[in-house]
Amino acid sequence: MASLSSVSLSTSSSETSIFRSTNWKLSVLTRVVRTFPMIKKSRTQINYVAYVQSHDVNRPQSSIRSTSFNVEGSGSTTSLDEEVKVDTSGVESTKLPFPLFETQSSSSDAQTDDSASLSIAVIGATGVLARTKIFPALFALYYSGQLSEKFGIFGYSRKNLTEEDLRAIIAPTLSCRIDHQENCEEKMDAFLKRTFYLNGGYDNQEGMSKLNTLMEEVEGKFGANRIFYLSVPQEALIDVASSLAEKAQTQRGWNRVIIEKPFGLGSFSSHQLTTSLLSNFEEKQLYRIDHLLGRNTIENLAVLRFSNLVFMPLWNRSYIHNIQVTFSEELGMQTSARYPNGYGILGDVVHSHIFQTVALLAMEPPVTLDGEDVRYEKVKVLKSIRKLESADVILGHCEADSGSNSKDKDNLMPTYFGAVLHIDNARWDGVPFLIKASRGLKKNRVEVRIQFRRVPGNLYLKDREHIQNLATNELILRDVPDEAILVRINNKIPGLGMNLEASELNLLYKDKYNVNVTDSYEQLVHDVIDGDNHLFMRSDEVEVAWNILSPVLSELDNNNVTLEHYDFGSKGPDKADNLWARHGVKWSDD
Repeated sequence: MASLSSVSLSTSSSETSIFRSTNWKLSVLTRVVRTFPMIKKSRTQINYVAYVQSHDVNRPQSSIRSTSFNVEGSGSTTSLDEEVKVDTSGVESTKLPFPLFETQSSSSDAQTDDSASLSIAVIGATGVLARTKIFPALFALYYSGQLSEKFGIFGYSRKNLTEEDLRAIIAPTLSCRIDHQENCEEKMDAFLKRTFYLNGGYDNQEGMSKLNTLMEEVEGKFGANRIFYLSVPQEALIDVASSLAEKAQTQRGWNRVIIEKPFGLGSFSSHQLTTSLLSNFEEKQLYRIDHLLGRNTIENLAVLRFSNLVFMPLWNRSYIHNIQVTFSEELGMQTSARYPNGYGILGDVVHSHIFQTVALLAMEPPVTLDGEDVRYEKVKVLKSIRKLESADVILGHCEADSGSNSKDKDNLMPTYFGAVLHIDNARWDGVPFLIKASRGLKKNRVEVRIQFRRVPGNLYLKDREHIQNLATNELILRDVPDEAILVRINNKIPGLGMNLEASELNLLYKDKYNVNVTDSYEQLVHDVIDGDNHLFMRSDEVEVAWNILSPVLSELDNNNVTLEHYDFGSKGPDKADNLWARHGVKWSDD
């Protein structure tokens, strides 16, 4: 076999961009060699390694074990930190240097937001959330043209990996789920070439300083905006955020920070976290993300309320009898893994998703759709919610199914939260908001159900010759299963006689719209890029939500609460039926 030599690619900084989609074919091998950058400490020099793969595969694939991989066709194992030796005979020598986003011509130092590059750093890049949700969402945005032409993705963690390692890890998770899968493989290649990795080590100050240096190398000297997605454990969040604020923020554009829930593990820790964050960032920089709020059904709440005259005058205590909010997850319950603190589903689902849903349902019309105007109205209605009393709450614990970890059986964290909320304002006085958030039940259901009052003096109930079993009108916004908007009405059955029945007017999304539903992470990251914060909790929203739960959390802390046990796959605790019955409600999925 011909002798192998190092691949050397060189050119001046004003020449070829690293992101042009070019596959270098080596004459002595019937394989495609793709080059990826290996970042060194110097800002002016980059070494590249050659990645070898078959012609019929366009995505990076490698067998990674520890820190080495096997180069196809060479029969040898090579360290990922070293250059791969290949024969370069017949290949023109080209260099692809940083910075990647230099503007070729500019008459002014001032950069518009559109001309600035966008750098997105995923802190905790090797975690499950990053691999399965964050990177796929970023690729989906890139594929659909929602990212700036000048963007870079930066993975940051403590693992001793190279960029090739990270690319090989995330490549299998990427998919072109947009309607027309055109140029899918080429788009994946381009996206992966813009994905870089940094081992930040265990000193966050030093690590964030290195991340800043790497970002500056990629961005060049012109305008640059940055997003930092903090996918890190709760106990590491304050140190990571403060180090980031001090060492990694750009001075040539805006900086935005995405924070994953839980937003504290209770009122005290939440207050500490908020105090630390606001000492390092402005409120407008913070985006507390809850993926459940990125669902299309949540966005539709405001649209239905404020753009349909048929509903607007009915949205109050005069016409609505009760509102039911259901979050019921059927399978996959691993209690100890989901709920590392003692509050279980209260911290995981109720504090953010449930209360935010209630706020969007019950808030007054905002002045505009600007995020701050919406959040102002959400805070107002959350402050009007009465603190929960023990008589209005049912907490339960699911007996683990046979396939669950045995430790779950002794870990008595709440997996069921049933409650009645009361909003003390003029619009909702006397209207109960009934909440059921649970895991391990027999049905998987996420929906909002508005039940209207009975028709006063209903003629068909007075007709003794034709006594009818009339239903109350309902408006149902269903997310799971099968996203839909349903309206329940009473109508006459065709034929002789006056026989009535309840029917549903059904807008089923999968039948109406022949499109793939956008993933919630994709939607929310897109909102962060746009600076739209209306679906993200502000600091005062976080505090008010914990205050509503504080009596229940206090009882849990003092072991004064008895969790009602229910079987896996059942409808939940039996005592919950008594709570609903007190308010004249029978859950439709019971």
